[in-house]
Amino acid sequence: MSAGALLFARYAYPPNALGYCGADDNRTLLEYGEAGESDGGLVQLARSFEGAWPYLELIAGANGIDDPLDPRVVEAYWVGSSLLDRVDGGSLAFHLDERFRKRAGRAWDLLATGIPDGGVPHHDFHVFGVYPWVGLLRSGDATEPLRVLESCRITPGRVLAVEGEEATVLAEPLLWDGRRLRLGPAAERRAAWRRDGLGFLPDLRPGDWVSLHWDWVCDRLRPAQAATLTRYTRRMLALANRASAPAALA
Repeated sequence: MSAGALLFARYAYPPNALGYCGADDNRTLLEYGEAGESDGGLVQLARSFEGAWPYLELIAGANGIDDPLDPRVVEAYWVGSSLLDRVDGGSLAFHLDERFRKRAGRAWDLLATGIPDGGVPHHDFHVFGVYPWVGLLRSGDATEPLRVLESCRITPGRVLAVEGEEATVLAEPLLWDGRRLRLGPAAERRAAWRRDGLGFLPDLRPGDWVSLHWDWVCDRLRPAQAATLTRYTRRMLALANRASAPAALA
């Protein structure tokens, strides 16, 4: 429980600190991270993330894993792994139908098309498929929708420099050309990895592969994990582009 709950907290903290999801207790998440220990209180905080928690249950159930906070399940949701492809399309469709059909309204048909085309319960599927921001890219000024999509997706990158509680990270940015979303050439960006002396990583060094969420360094990745995250990101972008193409909207 400890490892999985702490891993979940690393990714859940950034949007929680901004007030977007979960219980209003982000300082406690940081304190758990700094201590490197978990208990029932952290599990309850994880359950308060109503967007992510049902996906964890879905992944765990499809893979015969009892605990939704098993580290393998948590990694699959945020980063990606073969566990995602063991969730059959029917189960994912039922899951999404129950949770989002009424909320999605007319956009539901577009969301549903992504399931047989390779949709899986990865965080980036939720970002690009469930949230309305991809559709808003076409409705006017794309600046804010693109900023939100870029911030909310999980992004792999490589640390170039560490200065105090911030780091400079080289990562592929999300680009919009007026018709399609894609990843562009790697560029530098700034991200925090500690706040007020607290954080989830004991240290950070140039050359480390990391994952970013809302301009926060969530975790240190192995190169293979970074490659997996990029692969699932491209897969979810392809689904979003097909679903939101003008022909699909006609």
